[in-house]
Amino acid sequence: MPALRVILLWHQHQPFYKDLVTGQYRLPWTRLHALKDYYGMVKVLDEFPNVHQNFNLVPSLMVQIQDYAAGTAQDPFLNVAAKPAKDLSLEERRFALQYLFQANPQNLIGRYPRYRELWERFREHGDHPERAERYFQPQDFTDLQVLSQIAWFDEFFLEEKEVAELVAKGRHYSLDDQKMVIEREKDLIGRVLPAHAEAAKKGSIEISATPFYHPILPLVCDTSAGAVSSPGLPLPQNRFRHPEDAREQLARGLDLHEKVFGIRPKGVWPSEGSVSEEVLAIAHSLGIQWMATDEGVLGRSSGAFFARDGTGRLPAPLGEKLYNIHRYENGSAAMHLVFRDHTISDLIGFVYSGMPPADAARHLIGNIKEAAKPVLAKGRDAVVSIILDGENAWEYYPKSGREFLRRFYDGLQSEPGVEAVTISEAIKRHKDFNKMTSLVPGSWINANFNVWIGAPEDNRAWDYLHQAREFYAQNAARATEVQRKLAFDEILIAEGSDWNWWYGPEHHSANDRDFDELYRKHLSNVYQALGATPPDYLSQPITGAEVRPSFVPQTAYIHPRVAGDKVRYFEWMGAAAYTADHRAGAMHGKQFLLDSVYAGIDSTHLYGRLDFKEKVPEADFELVVNVESWAKGEPRPRRVLRVEAAVNERKLKEWKIENGTEERVLASTTQADENTKVALLRNFEFKLPLAWLLATPNAASAERMTERKAGAAAVAATSKLRLRFSLWQNRLPVDSLPLEGWIELQVVSEGELLFGA
Repeated sequence: MPALRVILLWHQHQPFYKDLVTGQYRLPWTRLHALKDYYGMVKVLDEFPNVHQNFNLVPSLMVQIQDYAAGTAQDPFLNVAAKPAKDLSLEERRFALQYLFQANPQNLIGRYPRYRELWERFREHGDHPERAERYFQPQDFTDLQVLSQIAWFDEFFLEEKEVAELVAKGRHYSLDDQKMVIEREKDLIGRVLPAHAEAAKKGSIEISATPFYHPILPLVCDTSAGAVSSPGLPLPQNRFRHPEDAREQLARGLDLHEKVFGIRPKGVWPSEGSVSEEVLAIAHSLGIQWMATDEGVLGRSSGAFFARDGTGRLPAPLGEKLYNIHRYENGSAAMHLVFRDHTISDLIGFVYSGMPPADAARHLIGNIKEAAKPVLAKGRDAVVSIILDGENAWEYYPKSGREFLRRFYDGLQSEPGVEAVTISEAIKRHKDFNKMTSLVPGSWINANFNVWIGAPEDNRAWDYLHQAREFYAQNAARATEVQRKLAFDEILIAEGSDWNWWYGPEHHSANDRDFDELYRKHLSNVYQALGATPPDYLSQPITGAEVRPSFVPQTAYIHPRVAGDKVRYFEWMGAAAYTADHRAGAMHGKQFLLDSVYAGIDSTHLYGRLDFKEKVPEADFELVVNVESWAKGEPRPRRVLRVEAAVNERKLKEWKIENGTEERVLASTTQADENTKVALLRNFEFKLPLAWLLATPNAASAERMTERKAGAAAVAATSKLRLRFSLWQNRLPVDSLPLEGWIELQVVSEGELLFGA
């Protein structure tokens, strides 16, 4: 009987937050995720001996974990959490309020009643530390300091006696309690890497590596690769081409793994799944036997788009292509390749957190079996690869998703004919490899590198890196060995992908400025290490140095959960976005309440999101979204919809969606429709059926194909949607996005959207 082999690879990664010169950590996320996720994700497998998995550990993450475990790492968040509340300065109290609530409000903060009570008090005063600080007494700060740390403790750690007693205490924590929590963190973080080593030794997991500081290897080899997967993409002024650095990043990563775990990795998940033929050749020369990336790269390389039907299934020929292990051979380079199922991986990352754990686990196993069915039916073994972030998703699951994982793993080891294996085990057991002789460069995000290169901020960052690299090449020979080593380490750190992740229009966070400053600090350290003064431009922010592109078109179907709460970056990745330029017109007293709007479609729905500039306005207001559907060649819109939402005391009071042409209400607060949702918490979001707009992507695509074949002059089906968001107060339009014109969406199939077919 053919076997269904399930590959699960969890990618564990955090940016390199440490400044090598000062020794300080700018942000705390390595420490917090080391407390919350890494240990338990491996330890839970002790309960499921037949479930083998893959854990990809980024070497620079490992170095930071070692630093915290040794007690030599310091970050300002840890310092504030550890300091006696009575000794906190005014600035430190405000810092604590600003940053110790940076956690999931439902599953981390909301799990602890006292923590939630303090958070709600902070929010009552507008989320402004300056306003809220006077309402927090020393005992409040002590409770906040303790609970903000416990909230990040792994489920296994919470079961330990001392910690469990502290959780049960609930409030009124003492200075001794605070000291115990801080001291315990070092011990708990120290268990992370040994747990991985132990699991690997007994064969429960395979540990793979990533280039040391998580660079996008194809771009480090040659920034021109950015325009190969995206023809016409604007590139930096200076071509960065350093394949020797790419090799060094990869070799250093393998060396550290061998030193820490006693075995050299056989496989690599390259940073962000980024591959190219040049990268495969380098990896082969270093003894790497397998690499993993996304189905989109396979699609571009083979000319196949992995389009799924309404149930999420691939047609049999595409399933046979994806659910296989591939063997790349070109010249002297050879590599086994596995390609992740993007859809199933995203279900774990973004969907199952909103379902009961038993239902989610059952749905996932059913999905895997259905996906593999066409391959198994032909008597061939099927390999389904599920690869995703192994840390950030669990903030959105109750109790870090452990019940979901346990039910899923139990189902995997109980299901006849299903094997959960490491990638090396899958390769060893596989017989019918798919042969590949070429590979189009790309990453796991839309099979290109547009997140990291192309936008003005991205390109400026690459140009600054180029200048620092050239300065090193020209001056390193005159420096001491210590100076050279420090300067080159800083260059390798600056080559990491995380800096450009936050540059450009795609991603923003509360820590954008921190990432920008830390990146420029690493580049400045190159010059200082070699005894020179950094260029003046490194003292100026890259973020915001130019106006962000005001409009970014939709590049992929989106399937966001409409909740109006904390934004999840990946759910809206690929959406069209319009960002307000708050500097434009500011001298004329323009009131800016809206920051950005996002819109996108999938095969059945239109989704929209509005982000406020700071917070939901305190004064009552109405939101209006005008939506029009247009067919090519027609002088008027086919259908006009109007979404109206009334907000009272910062809460959604009522809403309705009208057919503007017929003045008929299609759905409202009192007239429910299961395919429609409107929500407002931190932002405003909605979804509505495309059918209401007479817009069907597949029908439109079919008519375009007919038009091309017949030479027809027009397409009757809807070809685009237009949206405009506005905020009204006292019956006056106070702010709108776009200020002029509309956001436009093309009504096309996902294949046309991604590949311009």
